[in-house]
Amino acid sequence: MNHTKTILSTVAAVFLFSGLAGAAEYEVTQKNKTFSVKELTIKVGDTVKFTNEDDFFHNVFSLSDLKTFDLGSYPKGEFKSVTFDKAGEVEVECAIHPSMLMTINIK
Repeated sequence: MNHTKTILSTVAAVFLFSGLAGAAEYEVTQKNKTFSVKELTIKVGDTVKFTNEDDFFHNVFSLSDLKTFDLGSYPKGEFKSVTFDKAGEVEVECAIHPSMLMTINIK
């Protein structure tokens, strides 16, 4: 009985320290050359899925010091995801449509 308790405690600790416990996924769509939200607040460890709903390609990227990424170009119906592992602010843009801007606040 004590051995089972130790194993369960170890498994729980692995989930907590790996960031898997409580992580959420958010979806931001790209439609009519805009992101579905201008600002999004998430927690450290959460993932944002960027889904293209336009009939043309989009590219999602960030040059923010906190999280630099470039998801490349992708067509309607496809999505790409990013997991945010540090607290702070990230500005997100589309390389194809410069007017597409949003901010992700990671708490």
